[in-house]
Amino acid sequence: MDPRPIDRILERAVGDRLIPGVVAVAGDRDDVLYEGAFGCLSVGDERAVGPDTMFWLASMTKPLVSVAALGLIERGEIELEQPVADILPAFGRLQVLEGFDGNTPRLRAPKGLATIRHLLTHTAGAGYWFANREVLRYHELTGIPDPSTRKLATLYEMPLIADPGTRWEYGTNTDWLGLVVEAVSGKGLDRFCAEHVFDPLGMRDATFTLTGEQAARMMTVHARQPDGGLVPTPRRGPAEPEFYSGGAGASGTGRDYLRFLRALLRGGELDGERVLRPETVELAFTDHLHDAPLPKSRRSAIPELSNDIPILPVAQGWGLGFHLVLEDIPYLRRAGTGDWAGLANCYFWIDRATGVAGALMTQVLPFYDPGIVGMSIGLEHAVYEQLGAQAAARA
Repeated sequence: MDPRPIDRILERAVGDRLIPGVVAVAGDRDDVLYEGAFGCLSVGDERAVGPDTMFWLASMTKPLVSVAALGLIERGEIELEQPVADILPAFGRLQVLEGFDGNTPRLRAPKGLATIRHLLTHTAGAGYWFANREVLRYHELTGIPDPSTRKLATLYEMPLIADPGTRWEYGTNTDWLGLVVEAVSGKGLDRFCAEHVFDPLGMRDATFTLTGEQAARMMTVHARQPDGGLVPTPRRGPAEPEFYSGGAGASGTGRDYLRFLRALLRGGELDGERVLRPETVELAFTDHLHDAPLPKSRRSAIPELSNDIPILPVAQGWGLGFHLVLEDIPYLRRAGTGDWAGLANCYFWIDRATGVAGALMTQVLPFYDPGIVGMSIGLEHAVYEQLGAQAAARA
């Protein structure tokens, strides 16, 4: 693949100061098609971004932990329809937040039991403080810490925002899934993911616990200012987290993440190491929403963390750990493509029909930055344009 069209997109974004720096990667089942790195680690820090630059993956952690949990399902250690409370009794004690009587939260018992499938599809009822105003208000009224503190109280004491299985609600579902993995395996989530996902796939820098050397290679998180400029706002996690966040706790390189994506393109195997069976990968990329549809819109509760997110005018669903596009998008991805993103404007896609995957990595808040989203679409379009040209040349 000719790198120059993608290089120009990334160089322009850095030159226009849309981003401090960026890594983009793309690959197919057989090889790496593109790897590019441009810009610097931080505004005011001229150290160059490279293929070994580390990124906070944020919610791009979720697919990694979902694959770890799917491995437990393959081995019969948990079941998709198993109630979460059978493994984690604390989940069974959660109430549903119906609303507020003045400043008093109104709670009731849930009308059904959440299952492992519900956690994997974000239909268990758990919410996020930056994505739901009622969840944010509950945090503010009760003083319960938000998930960024990595305190167990944010899971054990926060009510559900919907009855399990009734609607898609973005939230701490994969954090709970990480606790399930730990309870069933008897290992910390960091160790389990290393043994069953990261190490087998050669993801050398993927981690929940940064070493000093890895921290020195991290791109700094930046905040977009009203004038469009960027201000470094270094992300500092708690010194001693009470739990490893299955929803947002991992870091890694673009090169690492492409190895993960390529393994899924190959039905769960890369370089002779298998992390999932092909039929499990197929199940993960099958829509499981059923009667719990995606929302018509996604309004931000904290604009500093996320912009409002428009809903694409195409058929969509949710698999076991992956958002799904259910129809072809002209000049881009095919039906069945899985994708997701990280809060600091990292994005990926896995198009198993075409046999190509890619990711764009940077560190800017708030999420869904219009310019960065456009750059991500430009990356994807450039990849497909060259694939189409290559296919035409072979015909």
